[in-house]
Amino acid sequence: QVQLVESGGGLGQAGGSLRLSCAASGRSFSSNSMAWFRQAPGKEREFVAGINWNGGNKNYADSVKGRFTVSRDNAKNTVYLQMSSLKPEDTAVYYCAGSRNIFTNVPASPELYGYWGQGTQVTVSS
Repeated sequence: QVQLVESGGGLGQAGGSLRLSCAASGRSFSSNSMAWFRQAPGKEREFVAGINWNGGNKNYADSVKGRFTVSRDNAKNTVYLQMSSLKPEDTAVYYCAGSRNIFTNVPASPELYGYWGQGTQVTVSS
């Protein structure tokens, strides 16, 4: 059974930092792109950041560029999202996702990701 399990969410302060982790089990994702999406109440799920299989290609939403950093450790089958300079508008449920197929780039469309975690809540107070 393939599982993606997020951790590290919680309450953060504006200007502060949080680090999310996503541990995969049941199969290796070392050849797949991995991404983080988020969904705020009343809004659609949106792409946040992603990384290709070897970390050589990363993609960020404009809203998080320069503040968030995505990384991965294929030996641990884990992907990370370091969030800095947090803003109240970063408040959302954050989801980890693994791509259906092998890509050299990092797609931003959720339809191209076939594996999803259950999500972790991030709340940023002002």
